[in-house]
Amino acid sequence: METVILAVVIALVAVVAAGGLVVGSRRKKQLPPAPPSTPTITAPPAEPRVGDEAEVPRDEPRRTIEEVVLPETPGAPVAVEELPVPAAPVLEQPEPSAGRLVRLRSRLSRSQNTLGKGLLALLSREHLDEDTWEEIEDILITADVGVAPTQELVDRLRTRVKVLGTRTPGDLRALLREELLTLVDPSLDRELKTESHETTPAVVLVVGVNGTGKTTTTGKLARVLVADGRSVVLGAADTFRAAAADQLQTWGERVGARTVRGPEGGDPASIAFDAVKEGIAEGADTVLIDTAGRLHTKTGLMDELGKVKRVIEKHGPVDEVLLVLDATTGQNGLVQARVFAEVVDITGIVLTKLDGTAKGGIVIAVQRELGVPVKLIGLGEGPDDLAPFEPEAFVDALIGD
Repeated sequence: METVILAVVIALVAVVAAGGLVVGSRRKKQLPPAPPSTPTITAPPAEPRVGDEAEVPRDEPRRTIEEVVLPETPGAPVAVEELPVPAAPVLEQPEPSAGRLVRLRSRLSRSQNTLGKGLLALLSREHLDEDTWEEIEDILITADVGVAPTQELVDRLRTRVKVLGTRTPGDLRALLREELLTLVDPSLDRELKTESHETTPAVVLVVGVNGTGKTTTTGKLARVLVADGRSVVLGAADTFRAAAADQLQTWGERVGARTVRGPEGGDPASIAFDAVKEGIAEGADTVLIDTAGRLHTKTGLMDELGKVKRVIEKHGPVDEVLLVLDATTGQNGLVQARVFAEVVDITGIVLTKLDGTAKGGIVIAVQRELGVPVKLIGLGEGPDDLAPFEPEAFVDALIGD
């Protein structure tokens, strides 16, 4: 009996064990397989290979011994790279001063024909009564000839027209030309004194009020002198206007003339003195001094102008004092001229903007007022539009062809 029971127990144990194996195998089959993990494999460093396993050598540029840069040794000379030398600025070639007024005659005649043609038209009338002569006087006074010169001209014209009798256009033109030329006075010395002395250069002082084109005239005058073969030094003594020195230096650089300048607001007399000193050192022919544009009503500034002239004279004489006047201001320019003449000895007049006004008679009036000649006239904005004054060419432009 015990044997039978033992056999039954063994059989049950075998059945249970077999069932667990089956369930376990089923569970294992139902679970999804786990993703295989990717192991990180670190490649061992490459080892140099020799012999048959060696790589094919790469082509590399080879340097010669001259190309190898050796380390610098103390005391060895250092090679300095030479920089390219900048090319010298190209200097302008100004037009010759001789005959400039003839070349610029058309500009002058366009604005002056009112005077010349108006007079010829009146003189050509069949009957020259008092009203006609008054009209002639009005034209002359309007052109700023001045009262006294106008009366002189009218009186001579009246006399000569009566003597002439017949008045053909050619005769009248010749008569008017002769009388106007007498008023302009071709006998005055209009030569600019710009030749150097034995040990010092000629000194030209340029004066005038603000707005007359004084600094520009100084620069253009430098071109006139360079065109005539002079060596020039410029003195920028206008220290009260910020751009004056820069403007003058630009004019000088165009023709190779050196500009002596100082600090803004500096002493004008000191700069003028240094400019003449530099001119002596360089052996220049002419020194041009541009002064500050002074108002003729400011006594202190006018006195300073006298100081500039006295300081320059410590080196030597001032050869020219040129007063720049704006031709468009007419009779107001005469007031300016009187005051300047009281401070410095004016030797010549420069009339600017003469191409833009019909008041060409100012040439006659200012010469009568100061007793000094008009030496230069400005006829445009171009760099070579400053011309030596020639009485014959001027009168021909006034009355036209």
